[in-house]
Amino acid sequence: MSRKNANTRQIILETTWRLLESGSGENVRMSDIARAAGISRQALYLHFPARADLLIATARHLDEVFKIDDRLAASRSATSGLSRLDAFIEAWGNYIPEIHGVARAFMAMEATDEAAAAAWSDRKLAVRHGCAAAIKALKADDCLHPGLSPTRATDLLWVLLSVPNWEHLRQTCGWSQKAYLVEMKRLARAAVVKTGD
Repeated sequence: MSRKNANTRQIILETTWRLLESGSGENVRMSDIARAAGISRQALYLHFPARADLLIATARHLDEVFKIDDRLAASRSATSGLSRLDAFIEAWGNYIPEIHGVARAFMAMEATDEAAAAAWSDRKLAVRHGCAAAIKALKADDCLHPGLSPTRATDLLWVLLSVPNWEHLRQTCGWSQKAYLVEMKRLARAAVVKTGD
């Protein structure tokens, strides 16, 4: 990819991010994005043939900007299931506030906008993958709650760590970020970790 093409792609992603965060996302059409980015619609479609491709790429762009791989390093290198679980909750829980504007836009659009639904599904599945890895580590350590299959435990952790739950606790209930993280770790352990005999 040429430098000019790379720069144009970067401008498109940054513009889409800004438009998503600036409102509910309802008016983030390809024409809106092209106009805001200062390019033609044809140029936009050369980089992103479908709106879903652009929205997914924008969400993944945030992962690069906010260095999600670095944030997840402690979880991925953890030497026990319990430490992996805690480190994953810490990393994801501290990432939510940074991507919340885009997540909020996707959630507002997902029922009526297939492209937004595809982008939000892509991001939710990435979080589920992280949850599954933490549960797999617990299982390997024989620490998984005996009444749960790995799939069901993953389901529970994934829902517990959802963006809407973060919103309710942080914004509606007024919890601090620190309190949110402490309670999510405690609740996750209570839900999916085997208790002592």
